[in-house]
Amino acid sequence: MGSRRFLLGLCLLSHACCCASAATCKLKAKFNLSGYKDVEKKKVVIGGMFPVHKSIVSSDGNTSRLPVSSDCQGFNFRTFRWTQTMLFAIDEINRRDDLLPETDLGYVIYDSCFTISKAVEGTLTYLTGQDEAVPNYRCGDGPPLAALVGAGGSDLSIATARILGLYHFPQVSYSSTCSALESKFQFPTFLRTIPNDKHQSAAIARLVLHFGWTWVGTIAADDDYGKYGIKDFKEQVEEAGVCIAFSETLPKVSSPEDIQRIVQMVVETTAKIIVVFSSDVDLSPLVTELLRHNVTNHTWIATEAWVTSALMLQPGVSSLLAGTLGFAVKRASIPGLQRYLLDVDPYSDLLTEEFWETLFNCTLDYGKAQKWSKQRAKDANATANGIPDGLCTGHESLAKVDNTYSDVSQLRITYSVYKAVYAVAHALHNLEHCEEGRGPFNGKEDCANISSFEPWQLMYYLKNVRFDVLHTGEQIYFDDGDVEGFYDIINWQFDGDGQISYVAVGRYNGSQEPEERLVVFNDSILWNNEELQPPRSVCSENCQPGTRKGIRQGEPVCCFDCIPCADGEISNTTNARECILCGEDDWSNEVHDTCVPKIIEFLAFGEPLGITLIVISVFGALVTIGVGVVFALKMGTPLVKANDAVLSFSLLFSLVVTILCSIVFLGEPQDWSCMTSQVALALGFALCLSSIMSKALVLMLRARALKAARDRSKAAAKAAKAAAEAAASSGSPDIIAANTHSNNNDVGACAVPEVDALSFVHQRAIAAAATLVQAVACTVWLLILPPHAIKNTSAQNIKIILECDEGSVVFICCIFAYDILLALLAFVFAFIARRLEDHFSEGKCMTFGMLVFFIVWISFVPAYLSTRGKFMVAVQIFAILASSFGLLTCVFLPKCYILLVKPEHNIEEMMRPRAKPRDGTSTGTSASLATAGTEVTATTASTAIDD
Repeated sequence: MGSRRFLLGLCLLSHACCCASAATCKLKAKFNLSGYKDVEKKKVVIGGMFPVHKSIVSSDGNTSRLPVSSDCQGFNFRTFRWTQTMLFAIDEINRRDDLLPETDLGYVIYDSCFTISKAVEGTLTYLTGQDEAVPNYRCGDGPPLAALVGAGGSDLSIATARILGLYHFPQVSYSSTCSALESKFQFPTFLRTIPNDKHQSAAIARLVLHFGWTWVGTIAADDDYGKYGIKDFKEQVEEAGVCIAFSETLPKVSSPEDIQRIVQMVVETTAKIIVVFSSDVDLSPLVTELLRHNVTNHTWIATEAWVTSALMLQPGVSSLLAGTLGFAVKRASIPGLQRYLLDVDPYSDLLTEEFWETLFNCTLDYGKAQKWSKQRAKDANATANGIPDGLCTGHESLAKVDNTYSDVSQLRITYSVYKAVYAVAHALHNLEHCEEGRGPFNGKEDCANISSFEPWQLMYYLKNVRFDVLHTGEQIYFDDGDVEGFYDIINWQFDGDGQISYVAVGRYNGSQEPEERLVVFNDSILWNNEELQPPRSVCSENCQPGTRKGIRQGEPVCCFDCIPCADGEISNTTNARECILCGEDDWSNEVHDTCVPKIIEFLAFGEPLGITLIVISVFGALVTIGVGVVFALKMGTPLVKANDAVLSFSLLFSLVVTILCSIVFLGEPQDWSCMTSQVALALGFALCLSSIMSKALVLMLRARALKAARDRSKAAAKAAKAAAEAAASSGSPDIIAANTHSNNNDVGACAVPEVDALSFVHQRAIAAAATLVQAVACTVWLLILPPHAIKNTSAQNIKIILECDEGSVVFICCIFAYDILLALLAFVFAFIARRLEDHFSEGKCMTFGMLVFFIVWISFVPAYLSTRGKFMVAVQIFAILASSFGLLTCVFLPKCYILLVKPEHNIEEMMRPRAKPRDGTSTGTSASLATAGTEVTATTASTAIDD
């Protein structure tokens, strides 16, 4: 904007000046411009601007003398070919009969030297019409200037377009691709025959995404072309998740420090892909330095500005740039161009002379050549004779020189120049052949005069021009100043001799549907180091299914850690951001990439553990039934009759129930099996424990009764003994004898206790009542909150445990607490009755049986709580079987031993008490309380005799 304001101010200040009046106009500066000019006897002149040189000679900054326009340096053969192509196109048009047949085109072509200042100088000179630039005026009466073809780079075109736009002067660019130039508000008269960079940026972005590159470095020239191109590219790839590893800017003015910094960044980066938005002139110093540092193993993405430039082809460049992919504009063959290029006259003008001298490394100036020859002879102490060394003959053969100037195999920008010239020519042709009265101006009536038209009139025809290019047949038209975005994708392939081939490996067409725009032939691409597979360029490797991305703090989103999904979570896509929680009935597999059904677990009948438990249960039931059969067969024997047969059989029946109910715990839980197993277990143990309790209660009462009888017997014996001693001491033997006999009878009578306070009927009633209480509780349980089968998904992550839910914790606790109460009562009663000695110690057997019962279930609790799944059921079954077998063994084994092994002991005498213990205490028998009375009487009589 600053340059624009300056120019506007300059134009206003010169508004009062007249070119013809030397008294009022003062020339401020004379521009040093080189180029081609042919305006004599021409009807219309076309302007051209080409960066024939790479830069201008830097000024020394001295302000003590008159400043002069800078000279140019660094001859560019490629852009010189563009210049010659414009001359060829104008010459071809002038020779045609169907295009501008009555108009000869002239030209004014200037060298912009690839700098904005030279481009502005040339623009002002165009507008003025003479070498002395007078802003806002066109001096002279020569042919009108139709349009400007140029001005090369995007930053040059932006500078010239701002000036030309002030006067509505048409400009058709052949290589300015910057997307900023599409703004018709800023650049109303700018058109171009090369695609807008928004297409190229989109094409590069799609290429990066096509190969899955997410870690990319960028290098851009420090001008509008580089800045806008990289900006558009970044916006598109970053939206797709691509990260920029680094972003560097190439200096426009030589800066070794900046070049070294960029080289260091390229060496250190982990990005394998580097996108470069730059001209070949700006990129060339970086390539030279990268070659010096032997940088390899990178793939470069080139833009149209340097993808086919010979300026990059330095010695050894294959190790650096082999495998480069780039986008090039349409290529075409232009018949007759190569012959025209080879027929150039070295003496025609200064630019051609410099071209010749640079190409053949000689000089066309005889005096200069002679001076060089004398200097070399002086240095070698010789005499210069004959033709001076280094003098060009002017007849050197261009065809024998392998140079980018004469190489017409990759006519891309050259073809764009050709189309730009033809676009102006066709617009002029339409202007010239306008039918009067049917013109586009002044209400669509007037036409413009080809000899004196205004620039804005030609602009109308340029914007609406549509034509087919000669030889190629391509149709050219401007869509709001731009052409279609079509590119060839070029791959740099080097042979063994280091010769490069630009191989087309795809295309991009911005006018197609989004999914069809990019076409890449992957198999045709030869990557760096002759690899066949595309390089990987990622900051972090892809997170495979089963993991998720964990962003690293302070780093780009492409740099991440792959965190395995937690158990029960999966990720089934690459680079998943979050893991997915599996459903309640599913669990993650080993690699956490698929939810699989959880393992259904229950203690099955057919598995080894289940079979083992079934065998043990059946065996226990058969043994219990066998004991019952033995008791039934021995029903009339004293031992069986001495015990209540009904309670014995109820006890055996309850043991069969508890042992067999363990089988119901096996298999897949069902509602009926859950209710059956729990209720059968509760009732079975209730019947079993109540039966034992009833038996133990009777034994306890007998033991207490016998103890009371013994106490009375001892008291009577002591009284009788005392009476006898008293009689003896008094000397009355008769009285003593009578008293003694009387006392002994009293003692015997007192020693006999009340027999069987609880009869068999009472025992059975107690057992039945105790069992009935449990039955009522179980019935209420089943009616209100019955046990039922459930799927336990929380106990183990990878399994669904099919188990029984008790329905109500309160009920299950009350019911089994009741069984524990019965067990405690039975144990207490049996423990008290343990001193009731007989030949098979039934009280002790019950005590040991209850101890086994408690030990089993006390051990069961921690074992049950520490297991999961089917092993919980196994532990429960083992506890049921162990406690049942313990009771069966302790209660019935001694009796079965006598019934089966020692039948001789199964007699009435064996039901009587054993011999008196040495401590003098007497014991009773559990077989018959009647024998206790006999024992007491005998003891009293014996005492009396002894006394």
